[in-house]
Amino acid sequence: MEVNTDVPETRVLTPLRFLRGVFCLVVLLSTAFVILVYYGFITAVILRLFSIHYSRKATAFFFGGWLALWPLLFEKINKTKVVFSGETVPADDRVLIIANHRTEVDWMYLWDLALRKGRLGYIKYVLKSSLMKLPVFGWAFQILEFISVERKWEIDEAPMRHMLSTFKNHQDPLWLAIFPEGTDFTEQKCIRSQKFASENGLPILHNVLLPKAKGFTACLEELSGCLDAVYDITIGYKNRCPTFLDNVFGVAPSEVHIHVQRVAVNDIPSSEEMMRSWLIDTFTKKDKLLSDFHSSGCFPHQGTEGDLPTTPCLVNAIGVIILTSMCILLTFFSSFWFKAYITLVCCYLTSATYFNIRPSPIFTL
Repeated sequence: MEVNTDVPETRVLTPLRFLRGVFCLVVLLSTAFVILVYYGFITAVILRLFSIHYSRKATAFFFGGWLALWPLLFEKINKTKVVFSGETVPADDRVLIIANHRTEVDWMYLWDLALRKGRLGYIKYVLKSSLMKLPVFGWAFQILEFISVERKWEIDEAPMRHMLSTFKNHQDPLWLAIFPEGTDFTEQKCIRSQKFASENGLPILHNVLLPKAKGFTACLEELSGCLDAVYDITIGYKNRCPTFLDNVFGVAPSEVHIHVQRVAVNDIPSSEEMMRSWLIDTFTKKDKLLSDFHSSGCFPHQGTEGDLPTTPCLVNAIGVIILTSMCILLTFFSSFWFKAYITLVCCYLTSATYFNIRPSPIFTL
């Protein structure tokens, strides 16, 4: 159960709030489509034929600008308070992020931290393959090199390790986020997890599920020597966990609390069995941290990150909207051949996402 406070559980969904949310969603989807078709194809496909490194830099520039619209929506338009606590982390680490998975939008709030660290365009997620089928978003996940999984290790291991092996270049910033619980938290899933723990002599957890270690172990093994740290992130909500539409319309949450602990890679055991034990111990501590949060309404050592600056966010948003508006006008008032190009790019992105196609360099830049 989430902590009770004097803050209302949800804001009222007024007509104005509804219209504002619809407008923001239309802007987010339309700008995403334009950036994917006009810039994503060039940076992540054409430029990748010459250099993966420069392809990633260019892709991070354009998509980082688009992703920054989401923290602007959360923190400035919807007035959701995002509170950071724990340790202050350096901006230039190549990191593996492990986080609890309380709801379907946890991963979006990691963007708020990545934006403050200048790593928004370089954050990648391990996510379930069904999300790759989402309109527009699935194309973006493919372009941004998210790792899709079926949540069956015998199927996922080989493609996951292959993708991880492409992230070893120290020149490429990397924030790779995984949710070791494997699914979002519900009371029913918690009961099943507790039953399994009881039958196998494992800790009984109340605010998180027992973590699965195979994906976490694969990440550490494949990226051995290529990571600076692991960020152990715990997310808590006031007063209830939000859905995607709650985020869009700004009815919940009132506050998001993000606790960060930086773990040196050398402090994590190297054997698979000991990694599993370390991960379970980490989630046991996370469970206690969330219990204390639900009681007190905060994590310890608050205030490690400042508020999101308004002016740079607005300048970025205006720039993205102007740039994409020009492209939309060009699409409607251009020649037949230009429209044919847009159609072909859409066909390519659809097939590349479905078949998980990423071109390899054929030239050297």
